[in-house]
Amino acid sequence: MKYYSTNRQTPPVSLAEAVKNGLAPDRGLYMPERIPRLPGEFFDRIADMDFISMSSVVARAFFGEDIPADDIDRIVRDTLSFDTPLVEVEDGIRSLELFHGPTMAFKDVGGRFMARMLSCFIGDGGTGKVTVLVATSGDTGSAVANGFLGVEGIDVVVLYPSGKVSEIQEKQFTTLGRNITAIEVMGTFDDCQRIVKTAFLDSDLNGKFTLTSANSINVARFLPQTFYYFNAFAQLKRLGIGDAPVFCVPSGNFGNLTAGLVAARMGLPVKRFVAANNINDVFLEYLRTGTYRPRPSVRTLANAMDVGDPSNFARILDMYGGSVESIRHDIVGCRYTDDDIRRTVRDVYERTGYLLDPHGACAYSGLKDSLCPGETGIFLETAHPAKFRETVSGIIGAPVPVPDNLRKFMSGEKKTVIIGNTFGEFKCYMQSGKCAG
Repeated sequence: MKYYSTNRQTPPVSLAEAVKNGLAPDRGLYMPERIPRLPGEFFDRIADMDFISMSSVVARAFFGEDIPADDIDRIVRDTLSFDTPLVEVEDGIRSLELFHGPTMAFKDVGGRFMARMLSCFIGDGGTGKVTVLVATSGDTGSAVANGFLGVEGIDVVVLYPSGKVSEIQEKQFTTLGRNITAIEVMGTFDDCQRIVKTAFLDSDLNGKFTLTSANSINVARFLPQTFYYFNAFAQLKRLGIGDAPVFCVPSGNFGNLTAGLVAARMGLPVKRFVAANNINDVFLEYLRTGTYRPRPSVRTLANAMDVGDPSNFARILDMYGGSVESIRHDIVGCRYTDDDIRRTVRDVYERTGYLLDPHGACAYSGLKDSLCPGETGIFLETAHPAKFRETVSGIIGAPVPVPDNLRKFMSGEKKTVIIGNTFGEFKCYMQSGKCAG
């Protein structure tokens, strides 16, 4: 399988090159040359398969031409040491809980998978040390840092916007040490993302380091996120529900939604997708007007969705040939303010006892507001509410219990490098270990 750039200005590359490079030389995102369609018998027996078995089938469809089947199965098995259960919140609405991994966020799936795949490529080719650059608005940093912690031959550099991630999220990647470096950027997530993308095109840094990305721009990060869409459908079938569900996805950088679109093209029955935005609603504006107008992000309670120029929009455009009408056929959008989020968290908790995090609140609202009678709805609950305990406890007026695997991070000492929001300062640090100014 070859991987091409969404900008189509550079030749297609192998899987190993796409994973190691992260971003294409023409600043495009890599996409597989084809999206394989899974056979009907796979869906006929999916209810009888466990999460690991079905995910191995999906992974082999993409990566089987480049990685031995036994290695794929091992990577999947090591990645999925936890489940993604489907939990009924109310009649017709279920939460796909993606927060049962080590850092209690959906990005544990993609982060752990990529760490193991990249380690496999390093071990099978002698590429030397690799430096993984990752921009985070919260959960990506913790998932990637913990997924790569202690992996031989790989250093991880996490860039995050100062003061714009929750305390627990920050502690999950700033206290680890070893092969993990945290860089606190005095700016926004979009600044962090811009720095990372610019680094891949800088000849000086690429001459000194072998750089790759662990953001969802990397195919090894976003493609494994298809796994839990299949797992959701399998759980519906076990409940005797064979209808194609409506999926509502809290959308920031759009890697999660793109993975769902890929799963649908692989044959997964999906009625439609709902892209739930907070007030950073550039995608919703695109759906309404046909014009994509990126702009600086605005801080909200749902911080992981605070993205004003989502990278994976390029993949969505590529999949649909740039046709906004075709995109509108499969995806509808919605927008929620912080006040909306507060009302939803409080209302759902009081009515059902189910506790949402701010991102899940956007997804729940988007699903409830767009679901038609008789439809089956699934929203993605992407992070444990304890990761936003101060916000959530303030909304419901009660303490939010912190699970043990989150509590262990709280006692660690925060260690960061602080820089401004320019690429020049980042480059200076990477070259000399000292921040400019």
